[in-house]
Amino acid sequence: MSTPGSVAPAKPRVFPANPLRAAIGMFFFLAVLWLIEAADQFVFGGALDQDGIEPRQVDGLAGIIWAPLLHAGWAHLIANSLPFFILGFLVLAGGFGQFLAVTALIWLLGGFLTWLTGGFGVTIGASGVIFGWLAFLLFHGFFARSGRQIALAVVLLLLYGGVLWGILPGTPGVSWQAHLFGALSGVLAARLVASADRRTARRSPPTGPVSPSPIGP
Repeated sequence: MSTPGSVAPAKPRVFPANPLRAAIGMFFFLAVLWLIEAADQFVFGGALDQDGIEPRQVDGLAGIIWAPLLHAGWAHLIANSLPFFILGFLVLAGGFGQFLAVTALIWLLGGFLTWLTGGFGVTIGASGVIFGWLAFLLFHGFFARSGRQIALAVVLLLLYGGVLWGILPGTPGVSWQAHLFGALSGVLAARLVASADRRTARRSPPTGPVSPSPIGP
């Protein structure tokens, strides 16, 4: 219960404030991935796939930026498209600025740790970002103590929980490091966002009735 003059922390949103705008934004981001794959297939003959993360090679550091934009063929891109759209749409519930910050942390930190620890070969694909978004959504509700977001996490766990096995080694040709470090970066992002929200709530001006000041002697 809030006392007069206290600040009630804002409840995290489950869906974007403007769902249509968020959906159009995610369609745009997804279209970029499809256009890049089309260019790779029909213009560059698949050569762009070599621009991904090449572990522990200085030249491979640039792949941290490019890897989530590249896919090893249409089947790879199709498999990533639906979770990319759904999870990105849900992350947009926190606003575009938060979406950019969360995505940048997952993209860069997860990519760097993949570069640092990955196996042989070049890592490409948006799945590291997708795992990061999923982990962010799964943990943010607990860090923010939001019942609605915890309920969302339960639903997402039922729908996508099986993919979390992808953080473990064992599937040939799949970079489990990208999945693992993308997910861990998403957990870190959830923690940082929840902490930032609490600090913002404490700095916000009090809401509710204000006690009158005494007048006169």
